[in-house]
Amino acid sequence: MGSHHTQHLNRLSGAGLLISLGIIFGDIGTSPLYVFKAIFNNGIIDKDLVIGCVSCVLWTLTIQTTIKYVLITLNADNKGEGGILSLYSLVRRKAKWLIIPAVVGASTLLADGMITPAITISSAIEGLAIFNPDIPTVPIVITIISFLFLIQRFGTSIVGRVFGPLMLLWFSTIGILGLNALGQAPEILMAINPYYAFNTLLAHPDALLIVGAVFLCTTGAEALYSDMGHCGKANIRVSWILVKITLMLNYLGQGAWLITHTGKNIGDTNPFYSIMPSWFVVYGIGIATIAAVIASQAMITGSFTLIAEGVRLNIWPKVAIRYPSNQKGQLYVPSINMILFVGCMLIIYVFEKSSNMEAAYGLAINLTFLSTTILMIYFMLRRRINKILIALFGVIYFTIEITFLIGNGAKIAHGGWLTLLLAASIFLVMYAWFRARKIKNEFVRFVHIQDYYSIIEELSRDTSVPTFASQLVYLTSANNKREIEAKIMYSIINKKPKRADVYWFVHVDVTDAPHGREYVVEQLIPGKLIRIDFKLGFREEQRISLLFRKVVEEMVKNKEVDIISQYDTLKKHNIPGDFNFVVLEKVFTKTTDLSWPNRIIMEIYRMLRRFSLSEEKGFGLDSSFVTLERVPLNIPNTENIQMHRIH
Repeated sequence: MGSHHTQHLNRLSGAGLLISLGIIFGDIGTSPLYVFKAIFNNGIIDKDLVIGCVSCVLWTLTIQTTIKYVLITLNADNKGEGGILSLYSLVRRKAKWLIIPAVVGASTLLADGMITPAITISSAIEGLAIFNPDIPTVPIVITIISFLFLIQRFGTSIVGRVFGPLMLLWFSTIGILGLNALGQAPEILMAINPYYAFNTLLAHPDALLIVGAVFLCTTGAEALYSDMGHCGKANIRVSWILVKITLMLNYLGQGAWLITHTGKNIGDTNPFYSIMPSWFVVYGIGIATIAAVIASQAMITGSFTLIAEGVRLNIWPKVAIRYPSNQKGQLYVPSINMILFVGCMLIIYVFEKSSNMEAAYGLAINLTFLSTTILMIYFMLRRRINKILIALFGVIYFTIEITFLIGNGAKIAHGGWLTLLLAASIFLVMYAWFRARKIKNEFVRFVHIQDYYSIIEELSRDTSVPTFASQLVYLTSANNKREIEAKIMYSIINKKPKRADVYWFVHVDVTDAPHGREYVVEQLIPGKLIRIDFKLGFREEQRISLLFRKVVEEMVKNKEVDIISQYDTLKKHNIPGDFNFVVLEKVFTKTTDLSWPNRIIMEIYRMLRRFSLSEEKGFGLDSSFVTLERVPLNIPNTENIQMHRIH
């Protein structure tokens, strides 16, 4: 049902187009609220500069959003899903170091998720200053944002249906307003010629500051790729035509209004509201606020999806993920909701006004763009696209994005430091979690299972050993079916010998595809020792208890295994035996054997472990059937210890 429903949406359809307007274009669609305010912030207006800046905005939208994202990047879909981690899972086999751009991209995208609600909602509400310059906008903004984060836990599928029509209203409004304002100075249409954009960038003394402000018009491009799974490529591409036309009209209209104010300083006036007829401003503020809330909602939902993928790909600590509604792709991550909310409040507390936030905005997302460019180059190499075309793509986009980065670099002192700080802390969590797992795996020793077959068979029949459980299940990380962790054999045979009727080894493999639940069963000792390999997509819930039970039911039905208890009384009444999961928690006894960078990573990992879910919860095991055993990874050896015995 789920996949059929998605395919139905992914085909080009009216419903699909409306949904993409509601989910995909919120962030990029609300940028006219603050782009020109950021460019002409308290400066004297000059006609040539206006035409040059409008030209920069139009061509940035064309080169960065239309060509790079809508036409090229949307082709990198992972079975219909998009986003930086989906892209990473497609190319991660190509090179080990690609984890770095993936983690940089993901952490900067999350940092951006904190500032988007703050800046868009503030810009919309600040329109109220037209009626009363002394109106306190900050409390209103805080109220709206708090409400937005509060309702996340209830699922947003209902809101989702209303989003499309409301965003259609928004785009129609900004398009008509822009068209209406064009008449004030038709010469603004010269901006369509890219010559004016180049001329401004080469000749203007403040070109880099202008570049940093122009960049704001394309910040939502990455979100457009992340949410591909909800709407499908075709719907995004077709609805983008409408979105782009209305955006261009609005920017041209604002430009025309600015030209009529040549030689003046517009102060804090927002050209976006200035092109509205005075009777319409109230409605304009209302519609803008709704659009800003929708843009923020899309960003929050995108962050949830990103973290859920991060958990499955082991780039983020295991955290609780809830599924408030049964719609595909609808999820709620309480911890991230809290982190984003605190981040948002911090940004409002530090910057207060949207004009101050513009300084911090764009810097983080610029790094996401660069990361996507790197991963896309590897994706194209994988697809064996002509090397010359790949080189061309690389040169063009590295040049543009590094130029933007230099322009945005000027923002670091004006508040960009805060988003960089937020992004860096998220990066640290992701990278430390990923590396710590790799370090731990280096210490895991594997043994050949076959060497233990005879012992296991005998132990299973040895009545002098008390029965530990009828069915004993171990989670193993051994990819090779012929091997098993030495610690698991130690737990069965040495620790406290565990007698069972059937021993099970369960292995979970996260595939590069977003969806899919497959499993392979192998009887290592028929009816005694059985290995199950689950192959789960990186967006699938890992409810191992449930999946395991399902597999056992199928096997019992096919008479492949007998789970009737071997206790005489229970056997007589055909009662199934009990199941017991043993989870081995690998702990470091001492970190002195590690190099100091690895030691730091393990310390961070230790702190993160406190906040993350336990292994059993992470794998969705029912804790009443779980035995937890702690095993040391690096046992200190006794060689270097000198002792003297006294008689």
